[in-house]
Amino acid sequence: MKRSEFIRNLGLSGGTIMALYCMGTLTSCTTEEPSPSTTTPTTGTGSKVDFTIDLSLSANKALLTNGGFLYFDNIIVARSMSGTFIALSKVCTHQGTTVEYKAATDDIYCSNHGSRYDLTGKVIQSPAQMPLTQYKTSLVSSLQVRVYEG
Repeated sequence: MKRSEFIRNLGLSGGTIMALYCMGTLTSCTTEEPSPSTTTPTTGTGSKVDFTIDLSLSANKALLTNGGFLYFDNIIVARSMSGTFIALSKVCTHQGTTVEYKAATDDIYCSNHGSRYDLTGKVIQSPAQMPLTQYKTSLVSSLQVRVYEG
């Protein structure tokens, strides 16, 4: 059954659906991959960020090479071109678009309006004015990276 048929069968109007979507209680389908596995998942909303990424899992293989990145909940974790791990909020501070790591320029880029951030989350190209939240990373073992608030 298609989503539109399902919604019609529920008897919800287009206005009701849009209101639910805007309030954040209904989300649309996405082509994004699910969050890769971690050995210790992030803690719930309102809790401090503290999780460990298991690099031996195939879902996390992008972080085995310089220039790779993944999303975990609302955090982007990347392996810079120098090989260091970075973790920042994945939400652009300008209009909330998901940012991505660009290996070619070794920075964070927002495709919506062109904002750029350095690897610490500092704005290096507007229109964004506020930095991304930065999280600490540490190599627990050769195949485990911890991401946490300090």
